[in-house]
Amino acid sequence: MNATGSMGLAVAVRPCCRLLAAQLLFKCPRTHRRPAAAAAAAAAPFLLRCPRPRRNFSRYPRPLPQRRSAAAWVRAAVAPARNEAAVSHVRPLSTSAGPGAGSVPGGDKAFERIFVQGLNAVKPLVIERVEREEKAEEDETEKERAEVAKEKEASESEKEAWLLLKNAVVSYCGSPVGTVAANDPMVEPLNYDQVFIRDFMPSALAFLLKGETEIVRNFLLYTLQLQSWEKTVDCYSPGQGLMPASFKVTNLAHGSNGEVEEVLDPDFGESAIGRVAPVDSGLWWIILLRAYGKISGDNSILERVDVQTGIKLILNLCLSDGFDMFPTLLVTDGSCMIDRRMGIHGHPLEIQALFYGALRCSREMLVVNDGSKSLLRAINNRLSALSFHIREYYWADMKKVNEIYRYKTEEYSQDAINKFNIYPEQIPGWLVDWIPEKGGYFIGNLQPAHMDFRFFSLGNLWAIASSLATPRQAEGILDLIEDKWEDLVGTMPLKISYPAIENEEWQITTGSDPKNTPWSYHNGGSWPTLLWQFTLACIKMGRPELARRAIATAEDRLAKDNWPEYYDTPSGRFIGKQSRLYQTWTVAGFLTSKLLLENPELASILTFEEDLELLEGCACSLIKSSRTKCSRSAAKSHVFV
Repeated sequence: MNATGSMGLAVAVRPCCRLLAAQLLFKCPRTHRRPAAAAAAAAAPFLLRCPRPRRNFSRYPRPLPQRRSAAAWVRAAVAPARNEAAVSHVRPLSTSAGPGAGSVPGGDKAFERIFVQGLNAVKPLVIERVEREEKAEEDETEKERAEVAKEKEASESEKEAWLLLKNAVVSYCGSPVGTVAANDPMVEPLNYDQVFIRDFMPSALAFLLKGETEIVRNFLLYTLQLQSWEKTVDCYSPGQGLMPASFKVTNLAHGSNGEVEEVLDPDFGESAIGRVAPVDSGLWWIILLRAYGKISGDNSILERVDVQTGIKLILNLCLSDGFDMFPTLLVTDGSCMIDRRMGIHGHPLEIQALFYGALRCSREMLVVNDGSKSLLRAINNRLSALSFHIREYYWADMKKVNEIYRYKTEEYSQDAINKFNIYPEQIPGWLVDWIPEKGGYFIGNLQPAHMDFRFFSLGNLWAIASSLATPRQAEGILDLIEDKWEDLVGTMPLKISYPAIENEEWQITTGSDPKNTPWSYHNGGSWPTLLWQFTLACIKMGRPELARRAIATAEDRLAKDNWPEYYDTPSGRFIGKQSRLYQTWTVAGFLTSKLLLENPELASILTFEEDLELLEGCACSLIKSSRTKCSRSAAKSHVFV
């Protein structure tokens, strides 16, 4: 389907013209009939209709076979490097009598001499050394076998998780297009029966890592068709390029004979609690598009006109000039995973980390031509400024907190040290004894005269994956998580934020939100779906043992507790008081974490390495006088400290 196809026409025109465009679309009627509903018929021109009864993208090159193992071809690509690494670590001793015995001093002759000297008397020292090493190797092999056996014992949880994930799949005109948020039969679904873009991310990765790419391709293209729709809240429309928070497949009856067809009904926030549009949906969509292309090898999707246009619309919305002086995105409360009022209005870390990752993905995927050159320049400029801003002003470790403690205020000049006029009294009491000597993290938010020192997991973990953090900062974040394991992981990984806000601060910050009471939901609750991003960060930094430890902690409880959405209490011991069970992204996050550990080389579909060229663009910010010529060496020396 190209940008000028029937579906493209339906979503490009304004609402007043869609009634005419809808008549041009192919229908996907079902065989059964239902009574026609006046309200549904009135909404018909505004919903995305299924153009064909079965396949919707058969005219385009198909992706790799559905069951092809994604790990197989990646392993083939990295095999030479692995073999070289293995050869470089060959043990210096060998008990082989063949040509390879040269690793023993003296070669074959030395090997024969050992056995001649041995006879039936005391064993020679050389043999003892070889036997000790053989025994160590055997012990190591037994240990590995025990670990494999333990993994096989835990496979029942994985089997259940895969069954739940596949049962959550939503089909549109016979093709899979996503997964519902939850399948809890005990409570009213509300909007948990919809396909959320952010919630589908771990589900998509689980399918991709298994080599099942069709559902992800369909999801990407159908959500793209919903992008240009004009949704309003009280006669006001959000900016062009906004991606929906979610969509739902509904059955629409129309006509005199009661014929039923499937339609996609998106939600851009006009039905959400608080009526907040999602800032993160478009960013997740871009990140998933890159991951799909890398796993499937289906580059044809990236070259499509509608896909290229969709990327540009998202970027234009995010890169548009405004009144803000900072390179970070200015957003309101409730516009991301923390979708209720939690005091993150301003420049929350989570959005900045996703923004940075989406910009880097876009730079790879945009087709270079006269129409995209200016956009690519804007991306590079923003990446440079954003990386410097976050690394310099959001970072908090013992040294930085002590500097803030000694800040002078009311400084006016370009040489000011306390650029945002932060008052030392803002350092919270809990932080003084909590921050370790080793390690650090990115704070949750920064605005004039305000620093939110809370630890937000998603922003910090994605800063590692996208290389928004320097290598030293990334190591520091994992060091802090390991040091504060009981606080941030506890009995159920992983705290979405730490610490919880309580008492009068909770009342003021949340508006007395009964769902965000202290140590619940987004106010210090534990979210198992964060496991996959923790695993991704650990693999990137070469510390998979931390991820294994967290997964082992979660695996003991998730299946037994029926895969809850979140957990409550400071240690995560209780199932969340309003938590949905059989939450799909809990299931998918667990599966994706397992798959990433089994195939760590596949983590590259989501991660980035440091790009030194980005440091040139904002070197002038690293020196006191803006009139002094910038230098690349100054930028590099600063960025890696």
